[in-house]
Amino acid sequence: MSIPSPLTSEAEASGGRNLNVLVTVLAFTGIAVALVQTLIIPIIPHLPEYLHASAADAAWALTATLLCGAVATPVMGRLGDMYGKRRMLLIGIAVLVTGSVICALSESLTTMIIGRALQGLANGVIPLGVSILRDEVPAEKLPVSTAVMLGSLGVGGALGLPASAMIADTFDWHVLFWTSAALGAVALLLVLLLVPESKARPGGRVDVPGALGMGIGLICLLLGVSKGADWGWGSGTTLSVFAVALIVLPSWGWFELRTPQPMVDLRTSSHPQVLFTHLAGIAFGFSLFALNLVLPQVLQLPKVTGYGLGESLATAGLAMAPQGLVMMAVAPFSARVTRTRGPKTTLMIGAVVVGVGYLLIMVLMSATWTLILASCVVAMGVGFGYAALPTLVMDSVPASETAAANSLNTLMRSIGTTTSSAVAGVLLAHMTIDFHGVEVPSENGLRAVLALGVGAATVALAVASFIPRRRPEAALPPANALAGKVGLSPLPDID
Repeated sequence: MSIPSPLTSEAEASGGRNLNVLVTVLAFTGIAVALVQTLIIPIIPHLPEYLHASAADAAWALTATLLCGAVATPVMGRLGDMYGKRRMLLIGIAVLVTGSVICALSESLTTMIIGRALQGLANGVIPLGVSILRDEVPAEKLPVSTAVMLGSLGVGGALGLPASAMIADTFDWHVLFWTSAALGAVALLLVLLLVPESKARPGGRVDVPGALGMGIGLICLLLGVSKGADWGWGSGTTLSVFAVALIVLPSWGWFELRTPQPMVDLRTSSHPQVLFTHLAGIAFGFSLFALNLVLPQVLQLPKVTGYGLGESLATAGLAMAPQGLVMMAVAPFSARVTRTRGPKTTLMIGAVVVGVGYLLIMVLMSATWTLILASCVVAMGVGFGYAALPTLVMDSVPASETAAANSLNTLMRSIGTTTSSAVAGVLLAHMTIDFHGVEVPSENGLRAVLALGVGAATVALAVASFIPRRRPEAALPPANALAGKVGLSPLPDID
């Protein structure tokens, strides 16, 4: 039996304080990144006026963020594994601040698109933060730390909408981007001072052809999915970009399998636990979009439609805020399930809760408070699912590939969300009512989108059931497992 000394207790307390600081800083960084993605939402209808452009052209301010984020996320993850996760984290935040400043100074569409594209590059910050946790956090505390980090996305996204609505109503619209620049600058300083650099940096050669091939393929795929409704699904432009994606992505995969140091290790990604986790990520991303699309519309549509609640944008934003807080609040519970039952069980519980939440929304659309309650059930399931996904990935890949694998899973969720947006758009375009000369989504159309969310959650549950089950303690590093057997305090997960 080991007898703890005062010195040991003091060291453990100091380690606990350092761990809390690390998790807090990384969670704040996640909140800052999520806020950037939602700050622009209140001014989207006014962008054509602000930027002196057509509505179709102004939409590129959103599309540019999506495309750049999709391409940058896996690349930043791979570079983080090679040259240091903290280094790439700092670069990502610095690019976010630069993009925010450009948007804050913009008076034209071109500069706005450039700024928003740079902001999109910061999407890789989240998986990098999760990967840093694997390097620095003891294994028994990793599930709750990861859950808190992923919960910060919900907090940032939920608080960003009401905050940005109030800022846009009170000040000039440029203040929104000065706000995001300030938050990014604070996050940059905190990471610089308080986050340690990765100890495992194998280096290697940058796979430039792999990065270019992946970038071209993803851009064409997501461009076709996101803009197909505007261009026409049968138009030459849409078919052309899909054709390029269909040619480039398989060719890229063939090349990556034959490259000694690939940008994405497809052999590791083909392992059952990683593969089915990525597929579950697509399904979760698909399911999540239904909530973000339906809830604001039901809240803001006029009451005379018979199903709208007639709330203002600010009220709608406040009604969505509890979702983020719920995602953060369930972090300890999801971590407890992961420790005792394994991340597969956590993921399956999340899928079930998301599906139940969408069913509740379908029958509780008559009042704002019932809608908030039902949406919080969905957020609870998302919190469980998002906490489990990176844990499943990290259980199955070497420490030297943590950031790249987490980044790829983030990309999968993004592809799911983008695809969901396109499918929901097609549904709502064919299920509308005429309201004083304006086409608005019908109640059946909104319910159909919610049904898509239920279906996607069911698919996520089915896919998760194929993930090989592992005992929770199997994820512990050998040093920690040995320490637990002989009665010593677990060691930090040092690569």
